[in-house]
Amino acid sequence: MFSGYYFIKCRLLAFEFDPGLKIMFKNLLLIDDDEDDQELFIEAAREISPDRHITVVPDASIALDRLTKKAVVADIIFSDLNMPRMNGQQFLLEIKRHPELKDIPVIIFSTSSHAHTIQLVKDFGAHDFITKPGLFNELVSTLKRILC
Repeated sequence: MFSGYYFIKCRLLAFEFDPGLKIMFKNLLLIDDDEDDQELFIEAAREISPDRHITVVPDASIALDRLTKKAVVADIIFSDLNMPRMNGQQFLLEIKRHPELKDIPVIIFSTSSHAHTIQLVKDFGAHDFITKPGLFNELVSTLKRILC
């Protein structure tokens, strides 16, 4: 089971948010309080690229603190939306206020699929919104689309 911080090495791949803009993501940060979702995400990421570095933090406020103190390095962040203390939307608003962190791509990764919620987090600066797939193979395909 997972609690606290986890580091897994994964292979470096390229991702494009905008045509012509290629960004390399070697350090992933997953913020999710659900241990089962953490395990599935890590396994799916391992299947895609076993050499990539993944940090899992189960609490958004702790993740924000560690990012601002440079205790965690992230090239891309996947954040759950529904978490206690600080939810994904609050995290997104806070990270976009920090000049040194605001350009890190944040992808909201949630069970929610409401169009209003999706548009709201994109308006707040999320690079994408992904509804958590129900099957492992769907998760692998979703992460491949983003990371490969």
